[in-house]
Amino acid sequence: MTANGHSSSSSPDPALLAKLRAEYQAAGQSHVFTFYDTLSPSEQTTLLSQLSNIDVHRVNRIYTNAVAADGAITPPHGNIPLDENDSLDVKGGNFIGRSRTPTPQPPDEALPLPEEACASIVNNPVEEQKWREDGLKAIAENKVAVLLLAGGQGTRLGSALPKGMYDIKLPSGLTLFEYQAGRIAKLERLAEEFAGKSKGSVSIRWYVMTSGPTREETEKYFREKGYFGLRKENVIFFEQGVLPALSNDGKLLLSSPSSVCVAPDGNGGVYAALRRPLDSSSSRSVLTDLRAHNIDYIHAYCVDNCLVRVADPVFVGCCISRHSQAGAKVVRKRDPTESVGVLAARGDAFAVVEYSELSKEKAEARTADGQLAFRAANIANHFYTLEFLESVEAMEKKMAFHIARKKIPTIDLTTGETIKPSEPNGMKLELFIFDVFPFTKSLRVLEVDRSEEFSPLKNAPGSKADCPETSRRDLLAQQKRWLEASGATVQEGVEVEVTPTLTYGGEGLEWTKGSNFVKSGVLASKEDAKALVQ
Repeated sequence: MTANGHSSSSSPDPALLAKLRAEYQAAGQSHVFTFYDTLSPSEQTTLLSQLSNIDVHRVNRIYTNAVAADGAITPPHGNIPLDENDSLDVKGGNFIGRSRTPTPQPPDEALPLPEEACASIVNNPVEEQKWREDGLKAIAENKVAVLLLAGGQGTRLGSALPKGMYDIKLPSGLTLFEYQAGRIAKLERLAEEFAGKSKGSVSIRWYVMTSGPTREETEKYFREKGYFGLRKENVIFFEQGVLPALSNDGKLLLSSPSSVCVAPDGNGGVYAALRRPLDSSSSRSVLTDLRAHNIDYIHAYCVDNCLVRVADPVFVGCCISRHSQAGAKVVRKRDPTESVGVLAARGDAFAVVEYSELSKEKAEARTADGQLAFRAANIANHFYTLEFLESVEAMEKKMAFHIARKKIPTIDLTTGETIKPSEPNGMKLELFIFDVFPFTKSLRVLEVDRSEEFSPLKNAPGSKADCPETSRRDLLAQQKRWLEASGATVQEGVEVEVTPTLTYGGEGLEWTKGSNFVKSGVLASKEDAKALVQ
């Protein structure tokens, strides 16, 4: 037994303790050890394990960049980001850095996207076909992978399950995960046919970003479903990162005497997550795995869009043909008051401008052909080259994380009692996935048809928009259009679901020409049509 009565089993590593004490002391965050000597050995080990996984100097840098951009404090050397040569006096909320010329500047004025940065598939069938062929060629050469952001729970939907497991009540009962997996499998076969390759020779690796609350359930679901017919080795799970919650003066907040309070680091945390080891037994990360498999191009998207065209060959081909480092799909903003962020130009860079940042005059401004000047609504659907993703770590040092001021339960460092604040007492910091856009001058913006590619699932059943009912409606309406474009007739009120086993994006349905669908049901094979047609 130890002097305080605790068992000495599982005692923490003295060398690790000394190392972390020195590191956190140098960073001005030594208060995290306030209760250390009162903890049991197992609690001490838990705390040291958590602290060793936090890059406390990076946290300090993120804090200083964020509050400087937010206007909460002004570094004495101007509104400038910290770099590796700077430090922070967290206790006083002061910036201490090497002498540099002050560069406080307001954000550049938001301007409409330059025409040369934009492309569209709306009423553009010739280029669309060329891009599709370029994309299929890259997929057939196994140079394309998919990055899925799937860390969210369906809390707002009334579900504790990962959002990708949500059932929008399609006739087939397929979930979002199942639909997206089906599209990957179908696209692999389409690429093989396009390139004249043998079955099974094309594979699309699927990197699935989960979160702490969703990882176990997500992996279990994939296992139980047999990875939806995909090859197990091509599905790689990794986890979204977290950042410590901070007091307003930059102190790490304790959630208990033996743990630091943490929160998800935003969907932009995907970039740091790509660099972290996939597990504790190896140094392999998503980035090293991409490199090892000779993948050059990555399509990233959010799980909650039932219309998403996973690894879309048109999008991939468009970005490849324009030699773009990064790409973003957009849809046309419905009207000047729609509450969506839009892609715009700021100075010589690109940025997403929130609707609240646009003046009424700018929001209503129109081009010579009558379209909204600021119309490129962001839908979190991106293309990257591997080289670009590998360069993001250097960019991050210049980025300002966004501050969300919150009421954060924490521990009183004097008494050890829990504080449940009635007013915001600290901040959670997050990065958005589009925060990298200002760091590329070769961003390709591709406009797509909203009704064909974007129907997000955000709100509870029964809501007016972006809910399970609208997702179901939009997907079935799209599939009805596919059948009618192929020469079939679908009677009023009849719902025919066409699953990804038959088509990726409406192709290959010519065999339905002349069919009159009079019964609702599911088309997963040609045989299924017999029970649905007259």
